[in-house]
Amino acid sequence: MKETPAEQQKPGKRNVLMFFLPSLLGIFLFMTPVNYDGDLTIMIAVLAKILQAVLAGALPSIVTALIVVSAVLSLFATVFKPKSVVKRPFPNALFNTSPVWLISRLVGAVFVVLVYARIGPDILYGDDTGGLVLNDLLPVLFAVFVFAGLLLPLLLDFGLLELVGTLLTRIMRPVFGLPGRSAIDCIASWLGDGSVGILLTSKQYEGRHYTQREAAVIGTTFSAVSITFSLVVLAQVRLEHLFLPFYFAVCLAGIVAAIVVPRLPPLSWKKDVFINGESRPTDNEVTPAGYSRLSHGYALALARAGKVESLKQVGLTGIRNALDMVLGVLPVVMAFGTLALIIAETTPLFSWLGVPFVPLLEWLHIPEATAASQTIVVGFADMFIPAILASSIDNEMTRFVIASLSVTQLIYMSEVGALLLGSKLPVNVIELFVIFLLRTLVTLPVIALVAHAVF
Repeated sequence: MKETPAEQQKPGKRNVLMFFLPSLLGIFLFMTPVNYDGDLTIMIAVLAKILQAVLAGALPSIVTALIVVSAVLSLFATVFKPKSVVKRPFPNALFNTSPVWLISRLVGAVFVVLVYARIGPDILYGDDTGGLVLNDLLPVLFAVFVFAGLLLPLLLDFGLLELVGTLLTRIMRPVFGLPGRSAIDCIASWLGDGSVGILLTSKQYEGRHYTQREAAVIGTTFSAVSITFSLVVLAQVRLEHLFLPFYFAVCLAGIVAAIVVPRLPPLSWKKDVFINGESRPTDNEVTPAGYSRLSHGYALALARAGKVESLKQVGLTGIRNALDMVLGVLPVVMAFGTLALIIAETTPLFSWLGVPFVPLLEWLHIPEATAASQTIVVGFADMFIPAILASSIDNEMTRFVIASLSVTQLIYMSEVGALLLGSKLPVNVIELFVIFLLRTLVTLPVIALVAHAVF
């Protein structure tokens, strides 16, 4: 539980250095925009791209092997429960899993082997389904997980979140109903990669810094698509010259959704208790008498930094983070991502689900409403599919709306959705689909308003 300044010992020089040096490095790696190959990104993403370039064509083989190992070890640990696993907290938590997650990992392993070996029907390993997940998505996630997992303690363990959380509580709590430290998740996601935000949120939830409601809200609200990928979407619909109004629409709609959607079910139904069932103390975010918000946050940050016993301990924590994501999440992404894309490619399900949106699009005066409706729900399978479908639509306003909406919908099963399901965050696939629909209904009018102002 978080200490008050009165309970803390006077910080020494070691505490100050242990706070400032790692925290500044963490800010540089996770939150500082850098230009790399003409794209605006963060250093973690740059390191991930370098690793991808070094390993190149070997990454699909590496990912395949890791998913198979994860499935085999999970099956062995869950069925036989050997003492060597059960008595060790980390291996037990990683491999001794529930039946649902065991099945997910086994399905992911079967899919990855079939896709890697190109066995079975073409639709399974095609470039738009399983091949896309294995060859394009998983190598990127693997590289991001390696560096983000290893270096995440720089943000989590040295006091930065305590300082930022204390300073921003007055903004995040009344506006979004969230603790101030969640602002770090938002910044890391928007500047870099949504997967980094989900990893950060999951670890904060497991560490009892977020309640079930807060973790579910942050994971489904602030794990935003990066600026770089937004540019890719805009390029697909041939509207690169409209980047500023496009990103303004995305940001405005995203903020409105972040305020409205968490106040609706299913997110509003989540319990405000930590992962262990305890409630957040009522005085948890109160500034003690005699302290300013800055001095209180600084005192908490130094106290947190003082708890770091050794850099070896921090390194082991980073390794556990990386293994947890690589072995625990990649199989789930392979399973759910492949299934979602196969459904999108082989059935008219998402087109049927889009039909009810035609009257809404017509009411908002969006041209080619019928064609646009077919792109709306398919974004739940993969965020890039709506942009691909929209590229054949003639009207620029409609393409603008579809591109903006696909980014603000946020929950797509080929990556973010599967990552959320693979993490320990308290959400299931039905809740994710409902949140996806709510985000669509909330953001579409906002985007349409901006579109009418632009065109």
